[in-house]
Amino acid sequence: MVDVLLGLQWGDEGKGKIVDVLAPQYQVVARFQGGPNAGHTLEFDGIKHVLHQIPSGIFRNDTLNIIGNGVVLDPIVFRREIDGLAKFNLALTQNLEISRKASIIIPTHRLLDAAYEQAKGASKIGSTLRGIGPTYQDKVARQGLRVGDILSPNFAEKYNRLVTTHKIILEQNQFDYASILPDAETEFFAAVEFMKQFQLTDSEYAINAALTGGKRILAEGAQGSLLDIDFGSYPFVTSSSTMTAGACTGLGVAPRQIGEVFGIFKAYCTRVGSGPFPTELLDETGERMRQEGREFGSTTGRPRRCGWLDLPALKYAVMINGVTQLVMMKVDVLNIFDEIQVCTHYQLADGTLTEQMPYDLTDTDVTPIYKSFKGWQTDLAGIRSFDDMPPALADYVLFLEETLNLPISFISTSPDREAIIQRQGVAA
Repeated sequence: MVDVLLGLQWGDEGKGKIVDVLAPQYQVVARFQGGPNAGHTLEFDGIKHVLHQIPSGIFRNDTLNIIGNGVVLDPIVFRREIDGLAKFNLALTQNLEISRKASIIIPTHRLLDAAYEQAKGASKIGSTLRGIGPTYQDKVARQGLRVGDILSPNFAEKYNRLVTTHKIILEQNQFDYASILPDAETEFFAAVEFMKQFQLTDSEYAINAALTGGKRILAEGAQGSLLDIDFGSYPFVTSSSTMTAGACTGLGVAPRQIGEVFGIFKAYCTRVGSGPFPTELLDETGERMRQEGREFGSTTGRPRRCGWLDLPALKYAVMINGVTQLVMMKVDVLNIFDEIQVCTHYQLADGTLTEQMPYDLTDTDVTPIYKSFKGWQTDLAGIRSFDDMPPALADYVLFLEETLNLPISFISTSPDREAIIQRQGVAA
């Protein structure tokens, strides 16, 4: 079976750490969407690692890592990531496969991203400016380049044809690219040559062969469910399907092959960039949360917006993903608060209470209705059992389980890979 691990909020939930924790139980870890706008942080042996495109199982030498067809891959970023991993003596060319059907981010995609965002002015969506959106646009428009194209004898011709199209758009937007593009292209083509030493495969065959052989596969999502192109807070969303369904299209596996769905959420909420955030705290409490949680983007460095846990949004993400097990991250960030709040409902402008995510959340203010909990104000270092938890934290966990009608199987108590309370075994 293919188990899926994905974020249930606006991203930055801690997916990288949990993939690394779960990886020993899987023979294959595969990324199914997104690109270098992802920043999966792993921390072990006192060292912090941030992966952007490479699956988080890469530190396990007995795990095959696959970059699936649903990913948009930047060769320049890929090469930098590989160079950053060199000191760990990993068998990268043997343990990493790249789908030939994955789309390629070229330098002008990043320039287009900046031009589009600049043109939006005050209405900008908060893009990471990594070229993600324009690359997915070209994919849908059936004019993009794919990893397999770099092996084609006429790759340069295909590349130049696409760049010519991009230049027309850049000129229409009065965006100066002439001083930037030559150096970027030199680095790009060197990175393309570098990529050729890796296994460029029809990864859907590899994944399905692994399934036939009885191997366990973990599909790793990027971003978060509330940034999904269809079900997120449109237009403040990413350009791909971040849902469980995206694992099927992003890897080439049938829906009947999906097993466990691990839904990851923080014990509070964060968001990077623009868009609605009903429980956002624009006060000292929000700033304390940001500093305590080191809430700054691992990809962009931007400060994350912070707020209390939003249950209507979380229930929505659980529903559309078919989540079977929950993973709660960063509970230790709430150690400093004497009171914890959780949004249980939204109050609409007419006074109506709802637990549903409004279609027009982007354009309509909602008032969060909170339930208060006593804080635990206890250092959680060294706690590895639910029975050893502070009673106030246990009450918080049990309330969420009852409300969401799902088990919280893992609870993370610090960034380190060992700081995990596992309440129930991973389903076989």
